[in-house]
Amino acid sequence: MTESDCTYCGCDVTAHSPVVVEEGWGDRDRAGQFCNYGCLAAHVEREGLATGTSCRVDL
Repeated sequence: MTESDCTYCGCDVTAHSPVVVEEGWGDRDRAGQFCNYGCLAAHVEREGLATGTSCRVDL
């Protein structure tokens, strides 16, 4: 895998409209890069990254 490979499918992200995911505050670390939102959504699904999570809004 090279620096320009999609985290999900391995294609060159520079040939698309890439989506970059970062983690942390301040100095953030790159967690992945994807060809587009389709590859990002497929990666989240395949890895089960949304399982057991929830969004909460305190009003």
